[in-house]
Amino acid sequence: MEGDSVSRRGFLQGVPAAAALSSGVQPGRTAFAPDSKPRKISEHLCVLEDTCNVYLIRSGDSAVAIDFGSGAVLEHLGALGITRLEWILHTHHHRDQAQGDPLAAARGISIAVPEHERAYFEAAENFWRNRRLFELYYVRNDFFSLTASVPVARVLQDYETFRWREYEFLIQPAPGHTPGSVALITQVDGRKVAFTGDLIHSAGKVQTLYDLQYDYGEHEGADLAAYSLEKLAAVSPDLVCPSHGREIREPARAIAELVPKLRDWFSYWKSWGGSFDQQPRQLTKHVIAQYQTMSSFYAIVSESGKALFLDYGGPSWNSFYTYRTATEVGDRFRFLEHSIEQLRERYGVKSIDVAIPSHMHDDHLNGFPYLAATFGTKIWCFENFAAIIANPGRYNLGCTLGAPVRADRLLRDRETFRWEEYEFTAVHSPGHTDYQMALFATIDGVRLGFTGDAFFHDADRPFEIRHNLIYRNRVKLGDHLKSVANLLEFRPHILCPGHGEPFLLDLDMVRAFREKLEKQDAQMRALIADADADMGIDPSWVEIVPYLSRMRAGERREFEIQVRNHRKREVEMQVALALPKGWRSEPGTVRLRVGPLGSAKAKFGITIPQEFVARESRVAFAADVLADGRYLGQIAEAVVDVENAA
Repeated sequence: MEGDSVSRRGFLQGVPAAAALSSGVQPGRTAFAPDSKPRKISEHLCVLEDTCNVYLIRSGDSAVAIDFGSGAVLEHLGALGITRLEWILHTHHHRDQAQGDPLAAARGISIAVPEHERAYFEAAENFWRNRRLFELYYVRNDFFSLTASVPVARVLQDYETFRWREYEFLIQPAPGHTPGSVALITQVDGRKVAFTGDLIHSAGKVQTLYDLQYDYGEHEGADLAAYSLEKLAAVSPDLVCPSHGREIREPARAIAELVPKLRDWFSYWKSWGGSFDQQPRQLTKHVIAQYQTMSSFYAIVSESGKALFLDYGGPSWNSFYTYRTATEVGDRFRFLEHSIEQLRERYGVKSIDVAIPSHMHDDHLNGFPYLAATFGTKIWCFENFAAIIANPGRYNLGCTLGAPVRADRLLRDRETFRWEEYEFTAVHSPGHTDYQMALFATIDGVRLGFTGDAFFHDADRPFEIRHNLIYRNRVKLGDHLKSVANLLEFRPHILCPGHGEPFLLDLDMVRAFREKLEKQDAQMRALIADADADMGIDPSWVEIVPYLSRMRAGERREFEIQVRNHRKREVEMQVALALPKGWRSEPGTVRLRVGPLGSAKAKFGITIPQEFVARESRVAFAADVLADGRYLGQIAEAVVDVENAA
């Protein structure tokens, strides 16, 4: 079959026939090379069939490459009239796309990679050091990764544009073959061309099925690939250039053949359909509930066509589980746009004016950076967590989104405010996390409560309210009861939770739930040895802030010790920092008096010596603590990503 010859996979029939590159065999390379030559697709676009298809786009005597294969394309530049290859843009991280990158780096060619696959390029050794081999259930084919790191000049950020000379490349998320894959879409010789990596091989076909499996027994990639192909079809490319197989000159037909096959394959294993088929529900004339997404979100639509979003996270549970597992240290959950076209077409949404998060968790605000960047959406946020989402590394909390979200307006506790023709009241709603609010409003004559993750509901238990308890989210005795008190005060007809379908609320449900929470608090008091039971609930009552920071060797930076006193009496604290060898703190020790049920903080300055060399890029240090003369030890810590001096 065309495109499947042995030479396309990077091997010749025999070693004697294989010509080494003129630069000689580099470390980590062999003498093998493809026996193909570049083929012209159009005046400024050609392809070399290497370990993958390597596409060259020309501008004058310079070029950019889409993927790089073995690097053999360098031997053909002169014959093509190209004197300089300026960039390599990668669609994904697999070795057949990138095994020649060390050669490119040695020649000073800049390498750009998908933002969610950066670590596979620039930290390959760390990947191999930590990749599980035994008890292997995360079976994703990231084993097909580079064996040595290469420098990354730029990341290709989802939904943004990479500009090179007269060309603009839209970076379209294209998960499937890998969770972090991208498609690159640009105009070449008067045609809209999409470089799609291994998202599609040919009409109705993919290159491999095993790459579409990430977790043991699952088939997540098929679902994500169907999503990616539908999004690709929506931009109407004239030509699709895959990493394996010939260029596709009838993309609409090819995609239309493949998408139902992928959906059928996914549904063969699942009792439910693809995870991008969610249907919104019109709760009232002006309130749309999208509850089949990973986290529920709500669109309130004004008569003007403006929309206010309450939460906007990931599109599906499948995407959530995929990126929860696949997200590298220091990265963020990948966001995939969803639902907006449905809201436009069905409900007359003309713009997304404002977005408000119910609480600080990533699954509810993962789409906020996209809304702000793409639609100019204003972010309004409850006062007690605006600083947290703006600076994600400040505290060590559960479910923090690894990208900053900056608020345009703060909402105060008990504040009543207007947006368009609607009036809302914001109230603090702790329990699931301290950093959560509830919004209450009467819209279309219906009292609604938008309560985030304070309350859940099951169709199997229609007269019960559920909740959860996560200590890392910061919770105290009585917090859940405060949220229940909000329900009794505002008495919404319908509760709109952060996960699952909106449901009718009656006072008997609320009273029964209050009794359950009173029992919860009594059980916690009975279990915890300390008479001040919140000491056994709060894992971070002493904190170093910021928890995560970045410093260079030779740099000094200020940190804070923050203490929350859960006792009903004053506590005297002494804190000293246990630092890596050579690091200095000023002062050496701080003293704090913390009032009953109060809080206090003190500053330290930390200096990293110029000569310090980090064996690992992330370094931890701790706070050693005395409380009322009792030695508690190093009960708090923080981490620093250290950049060694040049």
